[in-house]
Amino acid sequence: MPVEFIGLIATRPGSEASSLTPGPVVDRDYTRRFAVAHEDAGFDRVLIGYSSGSVDNLQVAAYAAAHTERLGYLVAHRPGVVFPTVAARYFASLDHFSAGRVAIHVITGGSDAEQRRDGDYLSKDERYARTDEYLEIVRRTWTATEPFSHHGRYYQLEDQLAGVLPVQQPHLPIYFGGSSEAAYRVGGRHADVFALWGEPLAETAQQIAAVNAAAAAAGRDTPPRISVSFRPILGATEELAWERAHQILASTRANVGKAARYFKEFRGFTGNRDAPQNVGSQRLLAAAAKGELHDRALWTPLAAAVGGGGNSTALVGTPETVAAALLDYVDIGVTTLLIRGYDPLDDAIDYGRDLLPLVRAEVARRDRGEAAQRDDVAPVPAALAAAATSAGGGTPDTTEL
Repeated sequence: MPVEFIGLIATRPGSEASSLTPGPVVDRDYTRRFAVAHEDAGFDRVLIGYSSGSVDNLQVAAYAAAHTERLGYLVAHRPGVVFPTVAARYFASLDHFSAGRVAIHVITGGSDAEQRRDGDYLSKDERYARTDEYLEIVRRTWTATEPFSHHGRYYQLEDQLAGVLPVQQPHLPIYFGGSSEAAYRVGGRHADVFALWGEPLAETAQQIAAVNAAAAAAGRDTPPRISVSFRPILGATEELAWERAHQILASTRANVGKAARYFKEFRGFTGNRDAPQNVGSQRLLAAAAKGELHDRALWTPLAAAVGGGGNSTALVGTPETVAAALLDYVDIGVTTLLIRGYDPLDDAIDYGRDLLPLVRAEVARRDRGEAAQRDDVAPVPAALAAAATSAGGGTPDTTEL
């Protein structure tokens, strides 16, 4: 099955490893170039993040979609900020203007302080219960052909029938992020794609198993696909890649505190002084505490430097090494790879030239091999089947043929 690649765009330059670039919060030219760079690089989608202080990401997606032809947009959305029927119409409308290129990335929220900036005072468990109900209503709004009413714990509505349904049927793709038991339960029920941060292979496999179990408990025949996020650091040689990685780490550590408000409030940055509330960040810090280097190329000091904030574990090496590391995750069931760099625009271009083709070529080669193996399994001749049945053996076992 082809692997999906997702990047990330923003409205201004900068990352944890660089001082905040002076200039407008919304740089239209940069936003356009950033989106076009991902389209030219061959990404399938780009994520547009959400926080209580960030630019309205639905408008960012609409602007970027107007300047691209193929690229999809994964728009982060926090349940509870707007009423679910309103959100459903927002996203369905954007799906029309983008010609069916929009997906929703549901982020329930792991920080009480961040939630309260937008007036949300529910506890974490209550937020997940609300998300469960919220997604029921959103999905129904996208699919209903007759007016419906809803009387739940968090939402009440009467005779709703949306005047706009998504281009994508039966509904927009639903991505879902989280690493807690509550996240597994709600995402296992609703998600088309369940998104995880980049942990070591063994821990990632454990999370995939937990998501699959939650999906089965919800009565689903097919579990969500799995996305994992990384920050690849590439070099022409292993030595150059590691030299760059240590330079990025030094810059990131130096920037902790300099742009703390920007990264903490707008990018999910926590810094060393804050113990993260969300389980995902706690898991990243636990991986970092076990060691700096895991598996083939997973490097954790950057996650430790930013207090486990967000997508912050790196894959370091040549394009061939990092491609092999990404394929290790594909081997355990990952179908979507969300990658972004510390020099965001230039790295996206480099990934498209040096990294994505390697991964896609190997996945395609494996798919061809699996198809050939299926074709090589000869059908059981009718005469042989009849002979076995008449001899009392039933239908013969074909596994050895």
